[in-house]
Amino acid sequence: MNVLDLYQQAGAYHEGHFLLASGRHSPKFLQSTTLLQHPHLTEQIGQALAQRLKDTGVHADLLIGPAMGGVVLAYETARHYGTRAIFAEKDGHGGMKIREAFTINPGETFIAVEDVLTTGGSVLKAVRAAEAAGGHCAAIACIVDRRPVEGDLEGYPLVSLTRLVFDTYAPDEVPAWLAAIPLQEI
Repeated sequence: MNVLDLYQQAGAYHEGHFLLASGRHSPKFLQSTTLLQHPHLTEQIGQALAQRLKDTGVHADLLIGPAMGGVVLAYETARHYGTRAIFAEKDGHGGMKIREAFTINPGETFIAVEDVLTTGGSVLKAVRAAEAAGGHCAAIACIVDRRPVEGDLEGYPLVSLTRLVFDTYAPDEVPAWLAAIPLQEI
């Protein structure tokens, strides 16, 4: 599966000057919500990610995604993985919480699912919320790993469908050529 082709097919791959959720600037952006609004593409992504998890031997009782971006992806991946899916939502204090309607039993294992990892901040907040509820993180999974360094994420095994490393810049390090392009906040 060529993941970038799916993003391009959905009109979800963009070039310009973007302020990412991480606070970093990038000349390229993958808009996963545009991709994941197409059920046939979402099914392909969820099935491929579930298979990759199975192939790597990761076992979990449930999948969790950070709201809002990870909700659909966690559900579709869980559907093919054969388990249930929940989500973590913002707690109003800079972190995330597990909605009262969801239960994580003490010792249950989970996989945290995210669309695109740039720094991993959002998915790690979901991991912390699920761990605070008594769960144990077996792995983190994503469609695209954009991080400049390959490997685990803060000690958690990482499974991705692809690595696409686009240049990103701290706000005070944006090159002149990129600064000349109008900024689009994502």
